[in-house]
Amino acid sequence: MRPEKASIVSELSEALKRSPFVLVTDYRGMKVSHFSELRSRLAPAGAEVHVVKNSFLKLAMADSGFPEVSDQFAGQTAVVTGEADVAPVAKIFKTFATEFKLAALRIGFVERAVLSTAELETLAELPTREILQAQLLGLLLSPATRLVSLFNQPAAALARLLSAKAEKEGAPTA
Repeated sequence: MRPEKASIVSELSEALKRSPFVLVTDYRGMKVSHFSELRSRLAPAGAEVHVVKNSFLKLAMADSGFPEVSDQFAGQTAVVTGEADVAPVAKIFKTFATEFKLAALRIGFVERAVLSTAELETLAELPTREILQAQLLGLLLSPATRLVSLFNQPAAALARLLSAKAEKEGAPTA
């Protein structure tokens, strides 16, 4: 392999190793303006999209320890990598694909585990990480709130009983 090609494969391999996720997409029919739009949407989520040759991607994935799925790499291929969470990136892709009818996801990898297109779409439907953390916190705090309420019930019942007795004794009888 020529040195410049080996350098490209090496750089791609390093990007794949650094990223907690890799999404492989078909960019057939995309114009430069579409690519620019996609890149600008992915940037705030900490992700990048790169057009790669299928042969380079196969070599880089093999070098990075990814499972063998080279049958998924046909046609025009772009790879999305990032440093952050995959769910917002999958959501951006799903929105972009429905808006422009382009860039269908073929396959994805999260921590080297293979995800199908259906699994990626399910991942795109998940709420953001912050919302999930808030929901989890609510679930964790719920039993404690109920316990405090349970402990307060006898005291509240006693207070209501004493209040009712005081009203009854203080009120004139007819």
